[in-house]
Amino acid sequence: MSDSFRLGLTGGIGSGKSTVAGMLAQLGAAVLDADAISRALTAAQGLAIGPIRNCFGAELITEQGSLDRERMRTLVFSDPGAKQQLEAIIHPLVAQETARQAQAAQDAGHRCLVFDVPLLVESNHWRQKVDQVLVVDCLPETQIQRVLTRSGLDRAAVLAIMAAQARRETRLQAADAVIFNDHMSLHELALQVRALAPGLRLSLV
Repeated sequence: MSDSFRLGLTGGIGSGKSTVAGMLAQLGAAVLDADAISRALTAAQGLAIGPIRNCFGAELITEQGSLDRERMRTLVFSDPGAKQQLEAIIHPLVAQETARQAQAAQDAGHRCLVFDVPLLVESNHWRQKVDQVLVVDCLPETQIQRVLTRSGLDRAAVLAIMAAQARRETRLQAADAVIFNDHMSLHELALQVRALAPGLRLSLV
């Protein structure tokens, strides 16, 4: 029987979702990072590499044996069918590994499992798997500036990524709780995370 609280954590690119995930981990939560799992699956010798090569051809695989992310990103942005094919390969493998990690974390005694899922709102199944959805939100221009500052992407590329994600209003409608992370210091953000902790079965001691 499970007594772990299952929190779905999401937010658009540049929202600060990963920072919040780290703060929850510091409070004792087990964070299951769907992006990290996906990257591992598409790294050299990852479980998704064979199916991707079979579906898209060897030109989408680097000499090192990992997914060529730049070429794949270009392809899926221009071809919705390719995006669906890639998701059909990746998503079941991510779900399988996430379930394995969640069981291990629960067995280890974690009272709160945080499912860090960028596309949680876009997915048809994640909402039914969690007890609550926490959305990390900020203004769109703040998202853009944060991503421009930390990455080598240009503004058009950032806007394309944002356009491929759920609309801000859609995420907020799906939220049980929201952290508005705009013009907020890390200390202020940590206070907001700590305020949610008791309801997530996390201890502040």
